[in-house]
Amino acid sequence: MVYLIFFIICFLASVAGAICGIGGGVIIKPVLDAFGILDVNVISFLSGCTVLAMTTYSVIKSRMGGESHVKAAVGLPLALGAAAGGLAGKQLFSWVLSVCPDRDQAGAVQACCLLIVTIGTLIYTLRKERIKTCQVSNRTACVLIGIFLGILSSFLGIGGGPINLVVLFYFFSMTTKAAAENSLYIIFFSQLASLSASILTRSVPEFQPGVLVLMVSGGIAGGICGRAWNKRIEEKTVDRLFVGLMIVMILINIYNIVRFTR
Repeated sequence: MVYLIFFIICFLASVAGAICGIGGGVIIKPVLDAFGILDVNVISFLSGCTVLAMTTYSVIKSRMGGESHVKAAVGLPLALGAAAGGLAGKQLFSWVLSVCPDRDQAGAVQACCLLIVTIGTLIYTLRKERIKTCQVSNRTACVLIGIFLGILSSFLGIGGGPINLVVLFYFFSMTTKAAAENSLYIIFFSQLASLSASILTRSVPEFQPGVLVLMVSGGIAGGICGRAWNKRIEEKTVDRLFVGLMIVMILINIYNIVRFTR
């Protein structure tokens, strides 16, 4: 029954993630933390794998269907930076685990960081019509932005989440749907780098394979459904869904901070 709940959470999170371009991990990670069933390190790893599976499907489908909004001049430097950032974020999380007396404190650090990111994202989203955006084209700047996003993605175990969209809105003046697709592209590279590092350094945490299979299956199924619905939904509806998710995530992260620090 518990495993079925994991599947449902990953499916629904990936549906919303594919529609909004937040990868689903920003929902999966804090929700599973709130259940308190698995260690925070295990949840971060499984969440990252689930997000990678969903974004892999989305990226491949976009490329094969010729529907991609990712421009190589911007998307490739961002992706390369995200890959490097993914490796750095993995090391940062390992360091936090090593200095925290117990895993709950590491979870509290993640929850606090995610809460700050989510609140900032919500404020920006509500005021974005009044904010003048940029049109960054310099490749070095794109790589540096990608590194920043990759570090957050890997460290928080959320894939990339809402911060990707804010950065893409502000620095590249992208529309909601274009930002969503570019966000998934960035998440794919950062999580691939993070997973590769875990395998090569033999730092994969212990878990039951059945849990991973169900979570990845839910992620892929949710990605398929979310991608199909994204084409039928207006951008204003996507924005409303995004704001609603951010409010829910803020409440869940507050709960997790309280639970981890008790």
